[in-house]
Amino acid sequence: MLIIGIAGGTGSGKTTVVEQIIQELDILDIGVIYQDDYYKDLSHLSYEERTKVNFDHPRSIDFDLLVEQLKHLRSGETVKQPIYSFKEHNRTNRTKKLTPKKVMIVEGILLLNNPELRDLFDVKIYVHADSDERLIRRIKRDIEKRDRTLDEVIARYQNTLKPMHIEFIEPSKEFADIIIPNNKFNNVAIEVVRTLVREKLI
Repeated sequence: MLIIGIAGGTGSGKTTVVEQIIQELDILDIGVIYQDDYYKDLSHLSYEERTKVNFDHPRSIDFDLLVEQLKHLRSGETVKQPIYSFKEHNRTNRTKKLTPKKVMIVEGILLLNNPELRDLFDVKIYVHADSDERLIRRIKRDIEKRDRTLDEVIARYQNTLKPMHIEFIEPSKEFADIIIPNNKFNNVAIEVVRTLVREKLI
């Protein structure tokens, strides 16, 4: 199994890069894991308390479980991935079956911040985008798909997203094998990724 880690700030275009890599690789046996599904279970907190949690700090992610499940997948074992609800700000009581694939892509803002996780990645990618563009994308996504208000999105960006990006996410790009500037689609960078992945699969 080849594991690709794709990190970058919120709204940087990581999902678009994932889709383009899948398209360019043209491999049927490929899977995607999203860091967002590995937020820690906060059932012990009320809904109001959960809304105040800093979800952009590394402590909010259950990295131990993500690392454990990636190791199981690499060993050929099927795992039960948690499912997260953005509306409830909490992990649900449901799971999703993940089976081993020839190529597994892992996507999330804090992936390269975790040393144990980094060691599992065969290819490490950081997607870079202008901060204004990232904010615009975040506003559109959170309002349209996560039932957030404009005030809530802006407040979260100012109070947690931006400070956490500066402290944890931006510095993590030094660990990347490839940095993809994604203000516009970067064909050269995607071609480099495709070539690198195919070489590692041989």
